[in-house]
Amino acid sequence: MDYSKSGVDVDIEAKASQMLYEASKKTFANRTGRTGEVLSMFDDFSGLRAAKADFPPGTYMCMGFDTVGTKVEIAQRMNFHKTIAFDLLAMVCDDAIVRGAEPVLAGSNLDVTSLGTDNSNLWIIEQLAEGYVEAAKAANVAVINGELCQLGNAVGGYGKFAYNWGASVVWLAKKEKLFTGKEIKEGDSVVVFEEEGFRTNGITLMRKIFESSLGKEWHETKFEGDKLGNHALRPSKIYSKALVAMHGPMGGGSSEIHGVAHITGGGVAHKVARILKPAGLGAKLDSLFSPCHAMKYCQELGNVSDFEAYKTWNMGQGLAVVTPEPDNVMKEAERFGIVSRLAGAITNDGKISIESHGRDGGSLSYPVK
Repeated sequence: MDYSKSGVDVDIEAKASQMLYEASKKTFANRTGRTGEVLSMFDDFSGLRAAKADFPPGTYMCMGFDTVGTKVEIAQRMNFHKTIAFDLLAMVCDDAIVRGAEPVLAGSNLDVTSLGTDNSNLWIIEQLAEGYVEAAKAANVAVINGELCQLGNAVGGYGKFAYNWGASVVWLAKKEKLFTGKEIKEGDSVVVFEEEGFRTNGITLMRKIFESSLGKEWHETKFEGDKLGNHALRPSKIYSKALVAMHGPMGGGSSEIHGVAHITGGGVAHKVARILKPAGLGAKLDSLFSPCHAMKYCQELGNVSDFEAYKTWNMGQGLAVVTPEPDNVMKEAERFGIVSRLAGAITNDGKISIESHGRDGGSLSYPVK
């Protein structure tokens, strides 16, 4: 018996790794002439790559990590993998701007069941790589390294070929640009950026509701002129490039920003509360975006209350920006193709008050804790 008989063909894996490396090379241009410019010493996917480290004095550096979570299962259901990289990089790059930082360098770890012993699964790797290039450009980061592992049935999912995808990002910021929460003041405005899909959070609940209500092949259900699976797969928007231009983590910036909440796990209620906790403030959010129709449909099928929905899903907003200059922020957002609106203001009452656009409507209140 040889290695390929166990499900790991090193020759096929080398081809897949080369695909991902060729994709990563295309992202190096995103940092050309910028802090974190990539230097490639050897033109090989296992070769040495590094970034220029001549950072300005007072620069802080850190790393963030995340995964796509179970949204990969939806990509596998729909047999379409070109957009999942947007979900991957949105999670790590938009988390960096919550700190007031600029995401610069990314890396990933792709775990798959088995690539097989021929080229039949390489088209999936090719789609993932294609999406990686586009997503990295949207985030303005360079993909500097990565890893691909064949793990057999240790990887779960839908169909015979399943995968999980995680990423890391290196971010940079000048010390004075980092957000601590203490910068937020009573009376500051809250501008929200629209998100038209589920992003990558609350997907497990969504999948459970759809499968319980519509059956195991729920993704094939027709919904508003398309398959429900395509609605669920809608890629995450990446906001970091716009926020870097506004805030200027390494200096400059077009707008004064006091805080940023990335609306992921925990929803609007918890993510906004998290950035307000250090100052003991609250927020009145009476003009949020409405959730996408598929999200509202999921809420109705699963009998999820608005109170729980705003703690679970983004409910139509991917980012909340706290600023004393809302007009500047919204004008800059428009320049980057982002739909935004003035959603409310910071208060001193220590709670998050939300006018719901969910199934039930009405007013919701959550403590800042």
